[in-house]
Amino acid sequence: MTLDPRTPVLIGTGQVVQRANGLDDARDPIALMVEAISNAAADAGLASVPNPDALRVVSLLSWKYGNPAHFIAEDLGLTPHELGLSAMGGNTPQTLVNSASRQILAGEHNLIILTGGETTRTRARYRKAGVEPDWRYTDIAPVAVSEDLTMNMPEEIARKIVMPIQIYPLFETSLRAQAGRSIDEHQVHISELWSRFSKVASANPYAWSQKAYSAEEIRTATANNRMIGFPYPKLMNSNNDVDMSAALILCSAEKATALGVPRDRWIFPQSGSDAHEHAFISHRNHFYDTPAIELAGRRVLELAGRTINDIDIVDLYSCVPAAVQLGAKSLGLDLNSQLTRTGGLPFAGGPWNNYVMHAIATVATELRNGVGSTGLVWANGGYTTKHAFGVYSTEPPKDGFKYDYPQNQIDALPQRSLASPEDAAGEMTIEGYSVMHDRDGNPERAIASCLLDDGRRAWVDSTDVGVGRDMCVNEWVGRRVKADASGTLLA
Repeated sequence: MTLDPRTPVLIGTGQVVQRANGLDDARDPIALMVEAISNAAADAGLASVPNPDALRVVSLLSWKYGNPAHFIAEDLGLTPHELGLSAMGGNTPQTLVNSASRQILAGEHNLIILTGGETTRTRARYRKAGVEPDWRYTDIAPVAVSEDLTMNMPEEIARKIVMPIQIYPLFETSLRAQAGRSIDEHQVHISELWSRFSKVASANPYAWSQKAYSAEEIRTATANNRMIGFPYPKLMNSNNDVDMSAALILCSAEKATALGVPRDRWIFPQSGSDAHEHAFISHRNHFYDTPAIELAGRRVLELAGRTINDIDIVDLYSCVPAAVQLGAKSLGLDLNSQLTRTGGLPFAGGPWNNYVMHAIATVATELRNGVGSTGLVWANGGYTTKHAFGVYSTEPPKDGFKYDYPQNQIDALPQRSLASPEDAAGEMTIEGYSVMHDRDGNPERAIASCLLDDGRRAWVDSTDVGVGRDMCVNEWVGRRVKADASGTLLA
């Protein structure tokens, strides 16, 4: 088969984990990203970092540089035409691979470098010491390289239902009830899943935590594994307290040849897709399924000319157990199969928006090493809201890289309307809930999503400690409850 010279190719990946002992030896995110890019160039077999047409950075939270790509280019001596910065969201790294692949195929760019990095752990140490780091800032505006999505309704913000640690337990309790498991049975179920993830992280040289946890350790609330938002203790949540960076170098097959990159370093993006669920959780039809994952996941496989059974290695976004269960269910994957190549965000590390760049780098490395010939990456942002998919292979795509954004079909799917607390006052049925705990392990606030008899959704909450404790030991999904006109659950 004659290879189209415009075929997009992933030629180099780099990962960095910083384990600084203090502030004196701690570097900032720019330094980590510079190292990750240098590692990616070396991974491609290059003596130096090639000058890109575009240098794009995944938006970071550790520090506001204004335009991080400007400083990265400066430190590496690069002169890209475009200095890009993405919007927020864990879907972003795969979204950027999708857009870069399309632009390379179209001849708009020949070589694009993607990178991201966080030093959340170091920033926390600075704050604890009462010191402000002397990291850089510029007002040179970056180019926006991905689109943002508003994910919170004013009504949700007013009710203070906005944090992922509050919202993901709603999905988990809904999934539990849908599966017909008791609370104890389900805690065993998800802790066993997470134990398998930690085992993968224990063998990953770039994982933040390389300890393999038992299922019992993961599900048992202790002083070091306190309950955050029931049913999730700390070890079931993403660990963002990390210093990590990753980078990818993509170019055309023609450029890879001109650079002298050995053919056995080439990994081919086969297809990509992006989509999002109904943007506001108040409008989701159910919390136990994710139709956008199902549709966009099916499309990325169809475009690659494959089924899920043809995929050798998989990395699913894994901030909490609910995300993995929803992703696996929508994609038709067995929950007992290996669904992570890194170990997931709680164990491998959750550097905010950039986890999936580490996942792509790991998948590409395993493909090169012969673990399989085809891989699938699912990236997620928000509250299982924004999705990006990529299929990768050691072989070029038969009919070129393909892409789809099937949002119109998703937008046409059923959605619910939200009733005001005043309109919802009275009886309703709980469909999912979470119980937020304080730092001492006591229930602090219960949040429940409820369905009215006319199908509308309503939000209720309670600060009654007795209610919170009961929700942790008895099933409340499916229970008929009452709420007053303020949206307070009446015990």
